[in-house]
Order: sequence, then C-alpha cells, then structure tokens
Amino acid sequence: MASQLKVDTITGVTTAGSIAVTGEGNSTTTNLQQGLAKMWANLNGSGTIALRDSLNVGSTTDGGTGIYSFSFTNNFSNDDYSSPSSAGDDSAGTSRFIMAHDGGAATSSYQTRVHFNNGDDSDAENVSTSSLGDLA
Repeated sequence: MASQLKVDTITGVTTAGSIAVTGEGNSTTTNLQQGLAKMWANLNGSGTIALRDSLNVGSTTDGGTGIYSFSFTNNFSNDDYSSPSSAGDDSAGTSRFIMAHDGGAATSSYQTRVHFNNGDDSDAENVSTSSLGDLA
C-alpha cells in the first residue's frame, strides 16, 4: 500500500535547514537543501525581453544583444553559486547557442551572455537559467 505524507514544513533535527535523503542503493545520502535550485527563470530573450515564469527573480535587464541580467528577490550568501543556463531559438531552426556566465556575479544578481555558434552575441527566443547555492 502506498503512503502519503502531507506537511507544511520539514525541519532537520540536527540543523534546521539540512535534511538528508537516502539515495539509490541505500549507501549514500544527499542533502535536500543543497540539491534545490534557489532561482530559476524562463525568459523570452528576443525583442522586448519578458519572463515567462520564474522563482526568486526580482527583475531582469536587457544588457544588449544576447546579454541578460537577473536580480534575485532573496540574495545568495556568497557569489560562489552555480548558474547553469541554456538557450535556443525555434525560429532559427538549426541554431546552436552557448550560454556563458558573464562574470560579475554578486550575491544579489548575475549576468549571462548568449553566443551564436560562430561566437557572435545573439538574442535567443528561449533562455532558461537557474542558480544553485546557499541563500543568505
């Protein structure tokens, strides 16, 4: 018989924000808090940029062709977070894009840049990004 657990808050016993989850094979554990994305965004980055949906994004800024900045609603505790990103353009067919974390990461924001496969900066119709790290 399947079980169902309904709660509003889960708190660790040893450390309030740290919950260990046993992984596959029952031999390792994952820290649930460390494994969660603390920010994510899906952005139309072509023309007038617009967020389609997001979590923990206070605002976005168009910094020029292929350059997007994201400000956080809740800051990170340091600037050592990871921000994997991807981009694509349905209208361009076989376009290849490379996303680059464009330096200048701060606890309250970061900037990313989209390059077309020839290395030129390019706006992208579909921009997706997330940030993983510790919130302040």
